[in-house]
Order: sequence, then structure tokens, then C-alpha cells
Amino acid sequence: MATSCSGRRNIQGHPCFGGDHRKNGRIHLAVAPRCTIKCAYCTRKHDCVNESRPGVASRILTPQEALEKVREVVASETLGPIIKVVGIAGPGDPLANEETFETFRLVREEFPHLVKCLSTNGLLLPETVDRLGALGLGSLTITINAIDPAVGAKIYSHIFYQGKRYSGAEGASILIANQLEGLARAAELGIVVKINTVLIPGVNDGEIELISRRVKALGAAVMNVMPLIPQADMAHVSPPSPKYLEEVRSIGERVIGQFRNCRQCRADAVGLIGEEGAGARCAVPAAGG
Repeated sequence: MATSCSGRRNIQGHPCFGGDHRKNGRIHLAVAPRCTIKCAYCTRKHDCVNESRPGVASRILTPQEALEKVREVVASETLGPIIKVVGIAGPGDPLANEETFETFRLVREEFPHLVKCLSTNGLLLPETVDRLGALGLGSLTITINAIDPAVGAKIYSHIFYQGKRYSGAEGASILIANQLEGLARAAELGIVVKINTVLIPGVNDGEIELISRRVKALGAAVMNVMPLIPQADMAHVSPPSPKYLEEVRSIGERVIGQFRNCRQCRADAVGLIGEEGAGARCAVPAAGG
């Protein structure tokens, strides 16, 4: 059941949840290197200071180093006044890293006014969402690329769950079930949830409306359909054109509000959306495994 607006936590100013992205900024803390799934479109093996894509971070921080980074940014005359959000978005999956929880604990103690935000693939969400709620998490982003396990099997080569490796439709089925269960539980706790979906032409185009309906029914507040960045095992796949991306977003918008200002940020992004490195991207070679 969807959570009413009155039950949601205050995330006022969050640039990815309706806040003015031209005035309100965020800081991403790269404290989470380990991941639980292998996405066909993901590579974390390359880094350029001018590129903006998920999974990129120049250096992994310890929780204490992350706290020092927040202190530095908040004290800055230029960045301090605009920072509204402290987020953890990788470069792996935050929920697979105990450092995530320690970092949020430290930040909450010293900067309780900052919105705490997390991005996850959702595999471990059912077993960790209560901890996130207790830490004061205000907003949560879950990347859900499929509802049909057969489609998911084309996107996720394997997952690691409870000490075992699962591949194909079996692995995708576990992942999707946990994503939806975790979403429902987060919404019940009053955490404001955004759904990210990577649009992969010829693979999950037909899933967008179904994803929209399922996540809306479970309590998601907004959806963000992002274009594929061709790399890794999907380096040969052409990304959606801007026109096609907008057409697909419009389909989803019939059901749930769409966020259109995403710039597929780095795991160590700081400042306003789209202003890191003037939005430039470097060429990313394909990575195996």
C-alpha cells in the first residue's frame, strides 16, 4: 500500500526529489566499494575526473574520512550554503558495505539537518531497511530495471545472495522480489522512494509501464528513466535517442511522476547536479567480468 504524503519524511530541498537543482546541491560519499550483483552495463574499472556516470569514484573513503569531507564541504563559503543532501551511492552497492551505516551514523550525529540519501540495487534492502530507518534516512533510490525475470536475466549476469551465487532468471527473480519487498517496507517507514530504471533499447523497453505501475502501487514517489551508457557487456548496444527516452518517460508519467534532471552522477559527486566537470564525459572502454 502506498504511503501518504503526510507520513513521508522531510526531504525538503533534495534536488533529485523535487527541490530546485539549480540552487540545492548534494555530496556523495564513496564509502561502499563492494557489490552484490553484476549488471551487464556496469563497469567501475575506469575513472576520469571529467566523466559523470554511476560507479565512478577517484578514491574510496573510510567513514571517518567521509565525515571529514562533509565538514570540509559544509565549511566552504561556496558549497556550504547549497548542500542539502548527504548521499551514499557506491561505487558498489551501499547495503553490501557496513561502512555505509557507520558513515550515516557519524553524519547524523554532527549534521542532523542534512537529508540522508542512499541509492541501492535493492537486493539486501528487506534485511537492512529497518536499520536505515533508524539512522534517519530521508530518501532512497532503488534501481529496478525489470519485473519479468526473463528480462532481468538479460541485464544481470549473476547475483551474490546469502553466501551463494545465482545466475540467469533465478538470480533475477530473487533480486526483483527483494527490490519490491524492500520498496514496500521503506514506504511504510515513511522513507521517500525514487525508482531508477536504465532504459536499454531492445531489452527492457516493454517493461517501463509495468515497472511504473508496480512501484507506484508499492509506495514509490517518483521515477527516473535513465539512458543506457554503453559499456562493459553492453558496450555494443546503442543508447536510446533523446526523443525515444522522452517517449518512454511519457509512458511512465501516465502512472507516476518522472524526474528529468538526472545526470547519472558519480559516486563522489559534490555540488549542483550537472556542474561537475562541466558535464563532460570521457570515453569508457569495455570491461569484462
